[in-house]
Amino acid sequence: MRTNLARMSDLLKSVLVVAGSDPSGGAGIQADLKTLTSLGVYGMTSITALTEQNTKGVYSIFEIPVDFVIKQIDCCLSDIKVNAVKIGMLHSADLINAVCKILIHKNIIANEDINIVLDPVMVAKAGHRLLKENAIDALKNFIENSKPILTPNIPEAEILTGLKIENISDMEKAARALLDLGASKVILKGGHMQSMVLTDLLMDDKNMHAIETKKIITNDTHGTGCTMASALSAFLAKSMSIEMAFEAAHSYVNNAIKTAPKFGNGNGPINHCHKIT
Repeated sequence: MRTNLARMSDLLKSVLVVAGSDPSGGAGIQADLKTLTSLGVYGMTSITALTEQNTKGVYSIFEIPVDFVIKQIDCCLSDIKVNAVKIGMLHSADLINAVCKILIHKNIIANEDINIVLDPVMVAKAGHRLLKENAIDALKNFIENSKPILTPNIPEAEILTGLKIENISDMEKAARALLDLGASKVILKGGHMQSMVLTDLLMDDKNMHAIETKKIITNDTHGTGCTMASALSAFLAKSMSIEMAFEAAHSYVNNAIKTAPKFGNGNGPINHCHKIT
């Protein structure tokens, strides 16, 4: 029995999530943990902020003290082996700089076997800023220093690059500009494009891979960015190639949108549990 449990422990992969909390369960830490669990990966968390939010919007944010966020990260990494790190809401320059410092100190950034997936959360769907305006330069420095797999949507890519994105050619230019900022790979999500066929791009300094899907007409897309990044982290933790992880994460999110539970009176959550129901 102990031998079987030991083998299971060796096979089970883990992901540390550094992100904010969504009490309504559609995005943030809650979406991340549901995604990781659904995909058979052990999730750990460092919570950066508590939010007052639901499907209708974000109403207020309580920032967790920076030193306590770092203590959470240190506590996890000092005890449990991690296979990937997923980073979501980092709301201030001080927090961004501190997270970078601890990941360097714990030898996460230098470890080529540990992928860092950065979802550069900036603005909630209803328009509430989740990243302070004076923290954008700190985020760019974080990208340069950590060389993450970057997973922005179109508005986030526009903020980071200063480019206007209106078509696939613009997406390619923006992805290259994000690589120039220091990202090792970029997954630029095309869900905000005004088109019935949506394209997500995966790009590194040598290759480009695109996935096209028919647009799903729905309001139930709360937390898709968090979920995509967590699913990608899960598949990378399982040692999938970036191309396979991209395809698998995209499929997981697409099916989660299609099977959304229709909760709430605003932008409803997607179905993170469709793989296990």
